[in-house]
Amino acid sequence: MICLTLTEKDIENNLLQYQKYKKLIDVVELRVDMLEGAIPVDSVIRFPELCEKPVILTCRKVKDGGKFSQGERSRFNLLRKLIKGKFSYIDIEEDMGRNELEICVKQNGIAIIRSFHDFYGVPGDLFKRMHKISQQGEIPKAAVTPKSFADMARIFEGEKELRDIDKKILLGMGDYGVPTRILYKLTGSLLSFCSAPGSSQGAPGQITPELMKNLYKADTISNETAIYGIIGNPIMHTASPAIHNPGFHKLEINAVYVPFLVDSVRSFFLFSEKIGIKGFSVTVPHKQNVLPYLGIISNEVKQIGSCNTVVKTKKLWKGINTDYYGFLHPIQEDLETGNIKKALVIGAGGAARSVVWALRNYGCSVLIVNRTLDSAVKLAVKTGSSAIEKSELAVISMEDSQNRPDLVVQTTSVGMEPNAGKDPAEEYTFSGDEIVYDLVYKPRMTRLINRASQAGCRIVYGYEMLYAQGLLQFKTFTGKEYPQG
Repeated sequence: MICLTLTEKDIENNLLQYQKYKKLIDVVELRVDMLEGAIPVDSVIRFPELCEKPVILTCRKVKDGGKFSQGERSRFNLLRKLIKGKFSYIDIEEDMGRNELEICVKQNGIAIIRSFHDFYGVPGDLFKRMHKISQQGEIPKAAVTPKSFADMARIFEGEKELRDIDKKILLGMGDYGVPTRILYKLTGSLLSFCSAPGSSQGAPGQITPELMKNLYKADTISNETAIYGIIGNPIMHTASPAIHNPGFHKLEINAVYVPFLVDSVRSFFLFSEKIGIKGFSVTVPHKQNVLPYLGIISNEVKQIGSCNTVVKTKKLWKGINTDYYGFLHPIQEDLETGNIKKALVIGAGGAARSVVWALRNYGCSVLIVNRTLDSAVKLAVKTGSSAIEKSELAVISMEDSQNRPDLVVQTTSVGMEPNAGKDPAEEYTFSGDEIVYDLVYKPRMTRLINRASQAGCRIVYGYEMLYAQGLLQFKTFTGKEYPQG
C-alpha cells in the first residue's frame, strides 16, 4: 500500500490534500501533532468518516521526529479521546508504556502499529526489536537512517530475517533510504509513506504520491519486477528515472528504474547480486570506480577509461559508454562539416574523458582546463590534447587569441546542487561565436549558460545529451528501441 502522510496545519487543509491525491494512494496517515493550536478533537474524530481510505492516527513526540511537546500524560489523554474515531490503525511508539490505552484501542477494532525511529543510524538489534514487537500481536514499524549504502542494503535483509512476520513496516530515511521507499515490497513492508510536494514531510526522504504511483508504480513491484537504476553521489537530482520508467510503462515491461545514493561501489555490486539488479547507469563520481568490477567492457570503455552503463550478462557485468554517443548527438553535424575545429573542455573526470575522446576522434584539437592541472595534464597526454592552467582562460578568450575555441564544453558538477550558482570558468569571456555545451542539466540555466546566452552564443543544454545517451541505455537494458510519442 502507498500511504499519504498528512501534515497540514488544520483538518480542512488535510482533507483538501487527501481529496487531491486519493486516487494515487491506499492509506492515509493523519499527523495530529502537526496541527497548529488546540487540537480540534471532534474534527479529528470525524476525519476517518470523511475519507474513503483507511486512516492511521499518529501523534508523534518531538524526539521521534514529531511536534507534540506537551508531555506523555497529555498525549495519552488526547489519544484516549481521539480513538473514538473510526481509525483503522494507530501508531504508538515502542517506548510508550503498555497501559489501558491499548485495551481501549483493541476494543475499538483499531490495529496497533508499534514504531521506533532512529535518526542517527541503523541499530544493530533492528530485527530483534521488530520480532519482539510482533510477539505482542502488533505491527512492528522501524524507520531508520542509513548513513552508507551498506546500511541501506541491510534494510533489505528484513524480507528474509522477518519473513515469519506477516505485517511489518521497515523503511530507511534520508537520501540513502529512498530505494527502500520505492522498493518497499522487497523489504517485506506492508506499506510505504509519501508526502505532498511542498508539505512538511512526515519523515526525511519521503517522495511525492505522483512519483510513487505514476513514475515508479511502487505498489505493483514484485519479485518478478526487473530492477534497474542509477548510482552516484549525489544522486537525488537525477532526471534519468523520468526517462526510463515511462519507457518501461509504454512497452508494458515489468521493470523499474531507481536512484541509488552510493558511497561504495563494492557495496553496490554485492547488493546487486543479492537483489538481482539487471543493469544500471553510472554518474559522478563512479564512472571509473566501477571498472575493476566489470568482466566485459566495450571498445569505447577501453579507449576512454570511463563507463556510464553496466548491464548483467549471463555470468558477468558488462560495461559500455553511451556518454560518448550521447554527447556527440547534438553537435555531430557541426563536427562533420568542420564548424567545430577547436574545443575547450572544462574538467578532467569521467564525463570529460568521454567528451575529449569523442572530439579527438573527429580530429578536433582540444584544450583541457581543470581545477587541478595535474589531472588535466594526464588526460591531455592520453588523448593527444593540451592542458592549461585555469588562469589562462582569460588569455585564450582574448580577441586576438589563436586558441579561442569554437566549442566550450563544461563537464564538471559545478553549476548543480550543492554548487548551483557557481561558474567553473568565470575567467573566460565569451565572444558570442562559440557553441557552449554544459553537461549539467539541472538547473537548465546554469550561471555559465546564462553568461554564454547573454553574449549571444549558441547553447546546447545538458538534457539533450542526457536524453540521447538515455535512449541508448534503454536499448542496452531492454533490447528494444525507446517508444516514440
